Amino acid sequence: MTQAIPKLVTFKDFAAWRPEGGRYELHDGVIVEMAQPVGDHEDIVGFLVEKIAIEYVRNGLPYIIPKTALVKPTNSESGYSPDVLLLNRPNLINEPLWKKESTVSLAESIPLVVEVVSTNWDDDYYTKQGKYEGIGIPEYWVVDYLGLGAKKFTGNPKQPTISIYQLIDGEYQVTQFRGTDRIVSPTFPEFNLTAEQIFQAGGLPT
Repeated sequence: MTQAIPKLVTFKDFAAWRPEGGRYELHDGVIVEMAQPVGDHEDIVGFLVEKIAIEYVRNGLPYIIPKTALVKPTNSESGYSPDVLLLNRPNLINEPLWKKESTVSLAESIPLVVEVVSTNWDDDYYTKQGKYEGIGIPEYWVVDYLGLGAKKFTGNPKQPTISIYQLIDGEYQVTQFRGTDRIVSPTFPEFNLTAEQIFQAGGLPT
C-alpha cells in the first residue's frame, strides 16, 4: 500500500490562498491549521499586548503590534503567525512583502516576538526558535503558562516558565523566569512585571 505524499506549497501560493477566517501557518511548505486558542491563552496574549504597547508608547518608540501579520524566514517556504509580533514601523518600507501580504522577513523590522505555548510546544521551543534565530530577531519569548515543554525548559518537576531568548553574537542565549522572578527584557529594560503576573492573567492559580 502506498501513501500519498502531501503536496508542498510555496509561500507565495500560501499567502494568496490564506483565508480570512481561521489561523494558518506554513511549515516548510506544509500548510498547518492552528487550533482555536483556549480562553486562558488569549487572556495572556491580550495582557502582554497591552503591557508591551504601554512600554513602547511611554518610550516614544515607533512600534506597532499587527493582528495577523506573518513572519517569513528568508530562503524558506515557511510563514509563522506569532501570538505577539512587535514591528518597527519605519523599517517596513524595506519589506518587499509588507504592502501586499503583510509579511516581514528582516530582523530590523522585528524587535520582539512572543509565542504563548499550546499543545504543540515543540514548535515554539525548537522549530520557531531556530527560524527566528536564523532571521536574527533580537528577542524571542516563549510563555509556557502550563509548563508543557520538556523539563530542560520548564524545570523538574515541570512548572510554568517564561523563556526569553536574546540574540548574542548571532545565537540565542536563554534566560528562564518563574514565580516572582522579574521579567528582564532587552527590548524594554524598564519592564516591571513578574512571571507570576503574566500567568495570573490567564487565570492560573499561584
